[in-house]
Amino acid sequence: MTSNSSSTPSFPATSSTASTTIAVDVRQFSSTRRLASDYTFNFHALAPFFAGDPQDPNAWRDLIHRVQQRDLRRDAIAAIIARQQEQRHAPPAARAAAIRLADPNSVAIVTGQQAGLFGGPLYTLLKALTALKLAEHISAEHDVPALAVFWIDADDHDWDEVRSCTVLDDALSARAISLPPRTTAESVGRIHLDDSVTQAIDELAATLPATEFRDALLNDLRSDWAPGKTVSEAFGCWLERLLGPRGLVVFDASDPAAKPLAADLFVKELTAPGDTSTLASAAGAALVEQGYHAQVQPPAGGVALFHNDSQRVAIRRDGDMLLAGDERSTPAALAAIAAAHPERFSPNVLLRPIVQDTLFPTIAYVAGPNELAYLGQLKAIYARFGVPMPLMYPRATATLLDSAALRFLTKYHVALDTLQPQDDSTLNQLLEAQIPPAVDAAFARTTSAVTTEMTALIAALPAIDPTLEGAARSTLTRMEHDLGTLHNKMIQAAKRRDETLRRQFVRTRAMTFPQGHAQERTISVVSFLNQYGPALVDRLEQALPLESGHHWIVTI
Repeated sequence: MTSNSSSTPSFPATSSTASTTIAVDVRQFSSTRRLASDYTFNFHALAPFFAGDPQDPNAWRDLIHRVQQRDLRRDAIAAIIARQQEQRHAPPAARAAAIRLADPNSVAIVTGQQAGLFGGPLYTLLKALTALKLAEHISAEHDVPALAVFWIDADDHDWDEVRSCTVLDDALSARAISLPPRTTAESVGRIHLDDSVTQAIDELAATLPATEFRDALLNDLRSDWAPGKTVSEAFGCWLERLLGPRGLVVFDASDPAAKPLAADLFVKELTAPGDTSTLASAAGAALVEQGYHAQVQPPAGGVALFHNDSQRVAIRRDGDMLLAGDERSTPAALAAIAAAHPERFSPNVLLRPIVQDTLFPTIAYVAGPNELAYLGQLKAIYARFGVPMPLMYPRATATLLDSAALRFLTKYHVALDTLQPQDDSTLNQLLEAQIPPAVDAAFARTTSAVTTEMTALIAALPAIDPTLEGAARSTLTRMEHDLGTLHNKMIQAAKRRDETLRRQFVRTRAMTFPQGHAQERTISVVSFLNQYGPALVDRLEQALPLESGHHWIVTI
């Protein structure tokens, strides 16, 4: 196996004649938490909480070697995925990639997300593309068969988090398209779509702007998101349509056939209930002590498993007993059920990564900023279950703009993060900067002169009559107020004079931070597919570098 002798991975810079990519240091964003920033720029401070620095080639070599030495049930997971792919009619490239799981030398770059309606927000696509690009890079850099796996977290039961998608309409207003609410706590993987999904696509058709791509997009959605399919199946079909031709391996984690591969983990968790939560709490406290934050705060006595019967219910300790909903059992009795019927159980957020990396030969997980924080609480849990902790690789983060919005940002030197507030403070500063220098200079001189001369007068007046000092100060206050009013009128005049700038500002803000939230976390990928067509995925794959620590402004 070849190796890279350089001190850091040589990630190739990518570009496209049809795209523009601008890097913004993530530390410029006030919303960037310190942990996510230090993970890239100050990793040694976080080293005790992770398996290794993804910028260190030695860390990759060590993980590849450790994973290749593991005794994994590769044939079993490859067969399970092959059956899922057959059911979803996955493209040939995805099927060929899944077959490589049976190769004892293969390794996996894993990422995942909940099964969001119509594919979820843009960042879901960005995670999957990062995994694909990273797998390609590691294959070439370390001469190892690496593949990208997308874990559909279909065991999740938070229906409200996945039943909606948000798109931009003709006026660039963010519009939510939703399936009806549900009152049961059923796992998403078990929910079958009904006619409401057809109605949602009809609503989407009426909301999306008319483009040359809209009809084909809607036809694809009607094919993949059809009544009778489960939500996870529809999500998997849609993801394979977008990225299956690039070799993305999609795995539905709610598949009962896969649960026996994790049965030993379930048994161990139930045999010593609460230990996983205790370890996560201790790691969270250690992070807080070092000035970071604990993303997950597990309840005392919590067990890192759910019991799935008619509904998904948490398991918790009650003295020496365990409660699964209202059912009381001894740890030994519930562990015996898990051994015989592992399909009745699913992991919570603390145990899911351990299950994932028990099933797959994982050397890296592509994570979002919040995921990085909670994954930093799991190192001791990985050790407890004897599973190698993978490297954690930050996903690509991006804002997609058209050329007009990019011209606005560059012409007026507007920092991207200043567009997030939903008030006029940034606009007023921008308009104020457009006031002719001669006017601005004259106003500044006048303000300074008034203050200087009135201050001198206030100091001199007591020689005539001490009571006049108060009146003079009141006069100065009124003059300063009147000057402030005049200054605001100047800004308003600038607004009226340059309505084009105002429209450009409002338009760009609506694109970058819809309703005050980051575009990639809010707007569905279908909105961009409608705007740019199938070339969207190609252009993003070309335009997004693997380099971490930057947010990318991309024009397609």
